[in-house]
Amino acid sequence: MRVLNVAVVIAGTSLSALPVSVFGQELPAGAAALQWASVNLDPGLASGAAAGPNAENPPVQTTGSTAPDAPLSTQGGVAGYFANWFNRVNQAQASQPHWMTPLVTVTPRLEEEVRYDQFWQHLPNGGSVHNFDGGKGLELIPTTTNEVILGLPAYQERQIGQRPQASGWGDYPFVLVKQRLLSEDERHGNAIVTAFLQVTAPTGSKAFTGDAWVVTPTLAGGKGWGNFDIQATMGVALPVGHFGTTGAQLLTNVAFQYHLLTYFWPEFELNDTIWLGGTQRGGKDQLFLTPGLILGRFDLGGRVRASVGAGYQFAVSPAVRTIGPLDPVYAHNWVLSARVTF
Repeated sequence: MRVLNVAVVIAGTSLSALPVSVFGQELPAGAAALQWASVNLDPGLASGAAAGPNAENPPVQTTGSTAPDAPLSTQGGVAGYFANWFNRVNQAQASQPHWMTPLVTVTPRLEEEVRYDQFWQHLPNGGSVHNFDGGKGLELIPTTTNEVILGLPAYQERQIGQRPQASGWGDYPFVLVKQRLLSEDERHGNAIVTAFLQVTAPTGSKAFTGDAWVVTPTLAGGKGWGNFDIQATMGVALPVGHFGTTGAQLLTNVAFQYHLLTYFWPEFELNDTIWLGGTQRGGKDQLFLTPGLILGRFDLGGRVRASVGAGYQFAVSPAVRTIGPLDPVYAHNWVLSARVTF
């Protein structure tokens, strides 16, 4: 299935998602109108594209349930919208590649899951930071071309040697909205392009807050060739305040991934941050390399599946600085990620 979508996104809210072209079976006008009404004006389900495998659309590995779609509800209003929720999720995921979400890089794919990450960061000055949750949380697919991530603030503990130095909550990455622009599943190009917009609120403890709202627009994409895929993002973190001190950050992530033996997803990532201005780190380029392995997707029953992964992240630039703002922000980091999709 190949789907091209155009949408307007303002302040993290999708105002419209209109399929421009869908290469699939067209419904007669009367049937199309009836189906459109039955799914409450949802553009993906109203398009007439098949939501599940059939003779012309053989099955591939999916991220959710392998059971056939439930019949579309003809209820109207809010009740009908929620009654057709998982049909929309199935349609959204059937029309995109079925790669695994990388450890660090945010996937351009749409996912519906609960996610928890854990970081054990080792600082250049000999200290360490334990980061609980990593700003992850609940990921939902409200339309066939959108995802909304409701993040949670990470709880962090920092210590020097065996002596605790600070603990508390980080800033609150309360919403990230994805708008999928182009998607082709494994049989029709194996590629995807998605735009993100994230907003982070300065609600953290004194030791862990940036003390400014941050808006991060991002463009993401991916391409697969057989069992190999590349997923990448490039975005700019724009602080609303203290720009002269912190500057903006150009964030680039690239994940190289291979799928083998059903459940194994080895990967290698490049995670780069360039500070654009600011007196603290202006002009610095921080690059991490992250080899890792993700295991999944394990069937837990129904449409529920679990995945778990781990990796080791280490800095290769810039030169170490232990006086003033630390460079790099941390020297190396063990990463653990657990996800349950539904």
